[in-house]
Parts: sequence; structure tokens; C-alpha cells
Amino acid sequence: MLCEWCDKGLRVVGVTQQIDFNGTVGKLLAAVLLGIAEMEQQTRRERQAAGIAVAKKAGKFKGRKVGTTKAEPERAWKLREKGLSAEEIAMSLGISRNTAYVYLRKARAWASRLQHRSAGGTARW
Repeated sequence: MLCEWCDKGLRVVGVTQQIDFNGTVGKLLAAVLLGIAEMEQQTRRERQAAGIAVAKKAGKFKGRKVGTTKAEPERAWKLREKGLSAEEIAMSLGISRNTAYVYLRKARAWASRLQHRSAGGTARW
């Protein structure tokens, strides 16, 4: 992406380090820095995976508990019925927009189960 910007004529300069990424030397320097960053990210992921494996063997890492939520999906559904958008629901519940959509799907499924059950059908939980 950085090279694309430079090819389009955009001048990219690191102000703090006084690094100019335009030109051949700048592109070379950017490639080296991005390569080092990618290696560091991969090393960090490997260390994290190793730490999780050790913790699992010791019985200390169990991951997120199933059903753990920051807010109630039913509350999201009630806000939707009041006409709020997913973004507004997310802001009011202190969750991300994506989580708001997940909650709305869960609440919709829950509501349809209740309707099915009240209509004389058998609900599967």
C-alpha cells in the first residue's frame, strides 16, 4: 500500500524519524521495515500460542466461557423494536456494531422459538 501511494505521487515522510519513503532507497527501507514488523508479529503469535498451550496443560486456560455476553440480546431486540439502528443499539449497550447484529440474530431466534412454542409446536433448546 505504501508503494502504491508513492507510485501515485504521494510523498510519505516519517516525521519523527525523518525518513522519506519516496524514491528507490525509500522503497527499500520501507520493505525492510515492513518485513521486520511482519516477523515480529509472527513471533508474537507463536509465543502466544506456546503460552496458551502451556496454560492449557496446566488447566489454567479454558478460553472464554460459553454464553458470556456484555449485554443481554433481548435488550438489543427491544431497542430494535423501538426503531433504533444497529449502530445506536451498539452505542447504547457499549458493544460493537457486529456484536449488536449477533445479539439481534440471537434474540430473533429466541423470539421465533417462543412463537413456535406458543403455537403448540415443540421447541428445541
